Amino acid sequence: MPESVELSTEDCQRLLRAGTVGRVAVSTPGGPHIVPVNYVVSGDAVIFRTSPYSVLGSHARNSLLAFEVDHLEPGQDDSWSVVARGRCEFIDDPRELDAPDDAKRPKAWATGSRNLFLRLPLTEVSGRSLGAGRAPLALPI
Repeated sequence: MPESVELSTEDCQRLLRAGTVGRVAVSTPGGPHIVPVNYVVSGDAVIFRTSPYSVLGSHARNSLLAFEVDHLEPGQDDSWSVVARGRCEFIDDPRELDAPDDAKRPKAWATGSRNLFLRLPLTEVSGRSLGAGRAPLALPI
């Protein structure tokens, strides 16, 4: 059985910054939903996009959300997981997303209009790795 090791905040943020796809958990009147999203980390927040009438567009504003990224190395019992939690904000001023290289604008992979940008401040971040004593800095991203 692989040993579980808690990741430092720095390692969690490094792994978050290296990724591009994660999952957002949101509560709705019909129950919880988990939605895969493309994302970027800008400053101390995760930025992702959706359509205004999606589950996230309808229920995420000012809600407490959980955001998760992970990695599993098949056949090697090595994995890691990072979870961020915070209160979601809609980005109302598109100038906040301006950057010379579009680094603050996650690319949408699904078809359709995804013109609503959301920000999840990294107010609470935790993570762990599982494996045979692997150091967090050696984890694949």
